[in-house]
Amino acid sequence: MINNKLIKVCGMKDGQNIHETELLGVDMIGLIFYPESPRYVRKKPDYLPKHALRVGVFVNEDIEKVKKSAVRFKLDFIQLHGSESPEYCHSLRSEGLQVIKAFSIAKTRDLLKTHLYETSCRYFLFDTPCTQYGGSGNTFDWNILHIYNGKTPFLLSGGITPFSAQRLQEFHHPRLAGYDLNSRFELEPGMKNIEQLQMFINDLHKKQTI
Repeated sequence: MINNKLIKVCGMKDGQNIHETELLGVDMIGLIFYPESPRYVRKKPDYLPKHALRVGVFVNEDIEKVKKSAVRFKLDFIQLHGSESPEYCHSLRSEGLQVIKAFSIAKTRDLLKTHLYETSCRYFLFDTPCTQYGGSGNTFDWNILHIYNGKTPFLLSGGITPFSAQRLQEFHHPRLAGYDLNSRFELEPGMKNIEQLQMFINDLHKKQTI
């Protein structure tokens, strides 16, 4: 955690790449269990995080399959990117799982639906709308989030690049919990560029300690 902000690296599936990423000191590592994603985890990696929290990403999946995956992969968090209901989230939480619910944000009214999930999620994730599930790699207007007055902390996602540290430092919100990194840090889908991740983390740390 850098200056009380979480760093989550999502969309990983190669064991060695996961290990190298974990050694950077990131807080969360995400594994995608959505078959339509190019980062879909088809088989269990030969290394899974031992220190970073394990996040499983699902899209409108049968809840029993989610629970089975949580046990098999020893997931700490379940991240949901579909149209999952508050009751769905509550059911996972009742099993002792922490839930991250993703919301696509284009206009201020998109934040209204978060109120229904206040008691069922540990974090929200705010991302850019796109035609497919899982994010577009593009940035939305973060200024929209200034009207968010919910109690649930959120992760900021969508289009964060190795060169985004300064812009992230200029964005402040009392409920901002951390940053979600994915496609802009890749050599190919599912394979992260360790040098770029290290550069970003170093730059973010420098800017936060100035």
